[in-house]
Parts: sequence; structure tokens; C-alpha cells
Amino acid sequence: MSNYTNDEKDNLLNLAKQSIENGLKFGRPLKVNLYDYSNKLTEQLATFVTLHKDEQLRGCIGSLIAHHPLVIDIAENAYSSAFSDPRFPQLKQEELNQLKIDISILTPPEPITFAGRANLLEQIRPGIDGLILSEGFNRGTFLPSVWESLPEKEEFLQNLFMKAGLPHDYWSDNICVERYKTICFGADFIE
Repeated sequence: MSNYTNDEKDNLLNLAKQSIENGLKFGRPLKVNLYDYSNKLTEQLATFVTLHKDEQLRGCIGSLIAHHPLVIDIAENAYSSAFSDPRFPQLKQEELNQLKIDISILTPPEPITFAGRANLLEQIRPGIDGLILSEGFNRGTFLPSVWESLPEKEEFLQNLFMKAGLPHDYWSDNICVERYKTICFGADFIE
């Protein structure tokens, strides 16, 4: 995954903002014309779009596996973060100027091979790794940015187990853990 220039980041943040505004006006994400963007911004990549209001989470939707060109994924995830995150009511017009938008572009997940919980903890890289934990139908992920609020490896892992719908101290030899990295950038929402 390549780095992005400040202009490219600004283009992607503006696209997210426009998709949210389109959602307020028309009830759907912004329709993206791929020909308006460079090849780099139309690569098929997975993203998350996170919204904060007053430094509190206001919405976060994304995908772990690339399904769409980058610009389409960001437009759809920005819209979904504002209007379809089941943890929050739909965004209202008066909230726009209070929002901060963060975009995370993910590398493809890579499996971690480990022998037990202690060995897994040894391999986790705080501040770097986003993790996907799964067993059977249970699955959860934390973006690398979650390390800011859960800086200790054990606490991070316990909370990830709970997010996946498992007890915090659960263990099984069938657990699968994958890691990914992100490129993250954000901006305040200014109309």
C-alpha cells in the first residue's frame, strides 16, 4: 500500500464529507465517478470511516476485505457511519460542524501463527497492529487507533474477545487472529 499526498488525503476527506451531505439531502451515499480520480485513488482497498463528535465515537463503519475501489468504499462507509451504524441514531444536519472524520485505509489481513495466548501476546505490536479475532461465527476487530484507548496488550486482547462476543478470558485452539496496518488521516467537518 502506498502513501498518499496531502492533496490526495484532502480529496478523500472531501469525498467522505460530500457523501455525508448527500445522505442528509437525498438519503443515499454520493455516487462516485471513477474517471474523476487517479488510478491510485481507484485501487481496490478496504477502508473504515470513523466519525467523532465532541471527542466521542459517533459512528464507525468499514470493511476488512477490499470489495470496491477506494473512492467508492470511502463514500459508502462515510454514509453508513453517519446513517447506518446501529449503535447511534442517524446523523442530523445540526451535528455536521461538530464532526471529525477519520479515514483508515487497510492493508490486506495476514494470519498470525501462535502457540497459546502468551505467545500471541508476545507477537502483537501495540500502536501498529489492527487485529481480527475469530472463532466459528464469532468475529471482532480493532483498528490500530484503538491502542490509544487500550494501550496494554492484555487489555486490548480481552476487549477484542468481548467485541467478538466471547468471554474476555476465553481461549481455544481454534481461535484465528489476523493482523493488518492502516494509513489514517482525518479532519474536522467544516461546511
